[in-house]
Amino acid sequence: MLSTLPAQPADALLALIKLYAADERADKIDLGVGVYRTGDGATPVFAAVKGAERKLLETQDSKAYLGPEGDMGFVDALKPHIFGKDFPAIDRIDGMQTPGGTGGVRVAVAMAKAAGVTRVIMGNPSWPNHAQIMKDLDLGVVTFNHARDGSVDMDALRAAIADAGPTDAILLHGCCHNPTGIDYTIEQWGEIAALLRDKDLLPILDLAYQGLGYGMDEDAQGVRLVMSTVPEALLAYSCDKNFGLYRDRVGAFYVLAADRSQLPAIMSNGATLARASWSMPPDHGAAAVRIILEDADLTRQWLGELDDMRARMRQVRDRLAAAGTAGSVDMTPYGTQSGLFAMLPLSNEQIQALRDDHAVYMAGSGRINVAGLTTGNIDKFIDAVASVSA
Repeated sequence: MLSTLPAQPADALLALIKLYAADERADKIDLGVGVYRTGDGATPVFAAVKGAERKLLETQDSKAYLGPEGDMGFVDALKPHIFGKDFPAIDRIDGMQTPGGTGGVRVAVAMAKAAGVTRVIMGNPSWPNHAQIMKDLDLGVVTFNHARDGSVDMDALRAAIADAGPTDAILLHGCCHNPTGIDYTIEQWGEIAALLRDKDLLPILDLAYQGLGYGMDEDAQGVRLVMSTVPEALLAYSCDKNFGLYRDRVGAFYVLAADRSQLPAIMSNGATLARASWSMPPDHGAAAVRIILEDADLTRQWLGELDDMRARMRQVRDRLAAAGTAGSVDMTPYGTQSGLFAMLPLSNEQIQALRDDHAVYMAGSGRINVAGLTTGNIDKFIDAVASVSA
């Protein structure tokens, strides 16, 4: 029976990792893998996380299951950082721990389907796993152009919302859009929130990079505005990036209900969906985050480390923007974009030439991880782009 399974295409990013590892050129540049890197190319463990893990080692007295909802201390400790300290609808929000932001997206979409959603509207391009999750859950996908000419395509978004049906939901990135780095302004978020409310369209918000754009509060403004305007919303959250906990898979899922009395029934569905998918979420990373957020000194240390990450990526973006035009590529928009990612308007042949001739490795879509650029390699990168796009 198993012999009837057809071979699936290799994941393009995993294949790129192997190609990069096999390249023996000393000056090779990896812009493919979506993790933060320091100026030395390392992805270190946060000092605040190390401090929390030491406390966890000393105080943890059991490895028993926590239940499908996970560490609710972790879930509650994140709330003021996501929603703010004075969020008007906080009594209508409940949540649960998930295995990474991916788990949060999965349970959000599955819950939307269980509630009657048949199609999800989402911008194109988007994180590739979004579409894979929709396909796996047998949900239809309707796309609109997320960006046009280096900025948000609000006309396309307005049209998509206007055309939405009664069983549609819409997926929106909270900040630091993956893969374009192009975000909505606060004024645009205000318009989006009003359009969603007037259309009675359920938003699924993916907040995977809070703090990597302009700051924790700044990066959550759009999510807060939408969730203070609409009656219902679903939110997927990731701690993998802003706490550097990639391999520990730390995420959360939150529900905004129209009435707080509905939350127990809604979250019982969340627990059932989680039980069938991963049973119980892993504890270690979420416990470390909880300890950080419960300790004022560790919280300050973590926020300081996050500030350093954000400042380094901003320096890279400023340097790219200062280069102006590299061949046919206008680099100036990268200075106003946010987060780890940006898109280069290059053909498949040009991307291949970057790899073959200049040892620059990036996704075939043109997406680059700007944190892969350092003071030591950014000029080489700019020159390489100019060379292949001249």
